[in-house]
Amino acid sequence: MRKTVLVTGANKGIGFGIAKHLGLNGWNVIIGARNQKRAEKAINELTALGISVAGWVNIELSDLNGIEQAAKEVNDNFPDLSLLVNNAGIPGDMGVDGLHTEISDIKRTIDVNFIGTFALTKALMPLLTNNGGRIVNITVPSEISPYWHPLAYVTSKAAQNAMMGVLAMEAKQQGKSLEIFSVHPGPTTTDLNGNMSLPGFHDIDTVGQKMAELINDGKIHQGEFIELYPIVKED
Repeated sequence: MRKTVLVTGANKGIGFGIAKHLGLNGWNVIIGARNQKRAEKAINELTALGISVAGWVNIELSDLNGIEQAAKEVNDNFPDLSLLVNNAGIPGDMGVDGLHTEISDIKRTIDVNFIGTFALTKALMPLLTNNGGRIVNITVPSEISPYWHPLAYVTSKAAQNAMMGVLAMEAKQQGKSLEIFSVHPGPTTTDLNGNMSLPGFHDIDTVGQKMAELINDGKIHQGEFIELYPIVKED
């Protein structure tokens, strides 16, 4: 029987790469997206590769009522869900330093990347627990890098990391049949960073394949923070 995964932000970028390579490894894929046209484009591309796509769910992480509806749809239509990959997010304004970051931008980025992600995770945890499932969070380290540190984005991801760490610890303490861990894909060329391509960067296909290998490795990663491609420090 195929295992079923929901990948948020799966219509493009890292999310699409993860959905593609999990699908190529036999997973039944649900596309989480906030735009029907882009979701359908991704579905067409994946099905052309022979990937089993169960459909798509409208997930707008800034809309808490919409998240509740999306979770209900998943519970009703995909009761065998065994993996949630929290990939979707927004960059915030990456073109300003910390001092010049607008408070409104920090709030908007946290609302999506932290609060929205938490709301979706919370809403799907009962189903995933019942199915002995997993939750994987795509993130960046909480430790501030001297090379790249947009305030709104890294703040929202630090909050995400704390959330996942707490939930993983509580799942273990409470004996829940639920595995939770976080993954930093490393520098990746996507539209989130303006398709930046520098030495040490990887493309979404490489990252998607590496993610699929990690998810399918048969090991327990409860509470771990895993770096696929760590940032190499300059001399």
